[in-house]
Amino acid sequence: MKIKYLTALTAAALLGTLAPLASAQNVAIVNGKAVPSARVEELTQQVSRSGRPITPEIQAQIKDEVIAREIFMQEAVKQGLDTTADFKVQMELARQTLLIRELFGNYQKANPVSDAEIKAEYDKFVAANSGKEYHARHILVEKEDQAKAIIAQLKKGGKFDEIAKKSSKDPGSGANGGDLGWASAGNYVAEFSDALTKLAKGKTSETPVKTQFGYHIIRLEDVRDAQLPKFDDVKPQVAQQLQQQKMNKYQEELRAKAKVE
Repeated sequence: MKIKYLTALTAAALLGTLAPLASAQNVAIVNGKAVPSARVEELTQQVSRSGRPITPEIQAQIKDEVIAREIFMQEAVKQGLDTTADFKVQMELARQTLLIRELFGNYQKANPVSDAEIKAEYDKFVAANSGKEYHARHILVEKEDQAKAIIAQLKKGGKFDEIAKKSSKDPGSGANGGDLGWASAGNYVAEFSDALTKLAKGKTSETPVKTQFGYHIIRLEDVRDAQLPKFDDVKPQVAQQLQQQKMNKYQEELRAKAKVE
């Protein structure tokens, strides 16, 4: 009897220590069903990843949200909504989305973009875009005679920006006095580019320049070495671009290997 009594005391003591532990593992008991604290932790992590600070007030809101979700889910199940055809379709779509996200996430972890790859891509960009940049203005008209008349007007002292505002059919630059800003010659069609690069600083084309858009009168305001962004300033964007390229290649490889009938 004494042994049995001690055993009973031991069991009672053990249950007493386990009860708080079990309670700590649950955030609440809703209609007799335990709501694990892990749900609060998972939702807290999601909120934290969004950039919001986890204050005591936010933590309390998260707890209330988790409990509310359990209440609403129980009612939905009670009404049999988890057995409808539409629910099953939505669950399958959600399962597919999560699996694909995990697949691509694992690929990115296993195939990160290296600093060497980023630098090499930046160097390619610099090589392709180095050289001169031109600050130009232009006046665009439909007919050659119109262009010639404007050139004559400029030679008599007409102001380029005023004529551009009045006569240019390029709505973007015309409203700004024909100003095209800074750009490399390669940004323009070949005929325009050739004429632009032959002009001396401060000079205006003396004959109309014909392109697919019409007839241009071009003025070269200034020339400078190309102003390219620094490596550290664009490193994140280059890394993202390379990562996307890797992902696209991976997806193409999976498609190529798949047997689709």
